[in-house]
Amino acid sequence: MSYLFISDLHLDASAPAAVEAFIAFSRGAAREADALYILGDLFEVWIGDDDADPTRERVCAALRELTAVGVAVFVMQGNRDFLYGERFEARTCCTLLPDPVVADLCGERVLLTHGDLLCTGDTAYQELRTTVRDPRFRERVLALPIEARQWIADTARSGSKAHTRTTAANIMDVTPAAVEAAFRASGCVKMIHGHTHRPATHEHRVDGERAERWVLAAWDAEGSALEVSDSGWRVRPAAATPAAALSGT
Repeated sequence: MSYLFISDLHLDASAPAAVEAFIAFSRGAAREADALYILGDLFEVWIGDDDADPTRERVCAALRELTAVGVAVFVMQGNRDFLYGERFEARTCCTLLPDPVVADLCGERVLLTHGDLLCTGDTAYQELRTTVRDPRFRERVLALPIEARQWIADTARSGSKAHTRTTAANIMDVTPAAVEAAFRASGCVKMIHGHTHRPATHEHRVDGERAERWVLAAWDAEGSALEVSDSGWRVRPAAATPAAALSGT
């Protein structure tokens, strides 16, 4: 079995190279896997399942083509694209995942999460996250005309950039206590997440037991994916064949 993990692609018409890289990936390397997991922020913004933006429609069509050839695709909401719904699933033939969720990968229980829940030091963001994930908030926003939702999204993006500029980098990263709590609550000793844009593999000690946390990279014009298979875990360029994997354990 082979599983691929990506996150934080932030696909948008303003970044055409990343869009083309993802579509090429969906028609190439992704088709070698049994399943593809997208752990949040596939899009720079998603303003509702009725969004007919041409770039986002191209991505949805690529996902639909990928599932049509037999690759299971799972999508997790991120902090940029938290308004997915049932129509998105029908439109792409993907399956939405809760955040967090435990997956059985090659006989191992692995905790999957977008990663923003682990950034508990950023209290302002956590308060905002609680608000926007409230079902009542979603209902109110999705009831607005699509033009109003686009304006809200544009305003939120500007606010997010300002928050990033004025907040210390360590505050926006995960906190060790939150990571350890997630390992304990899930009973897992391996975790995969994105969000922080700080790709790395971290070793933790949780109640005396070794645990491992893999952080996914944000995409650029090239892109990369974490491959989990019976042969091990390794990071590979999105355009590469398995033999060209970059590193592994």
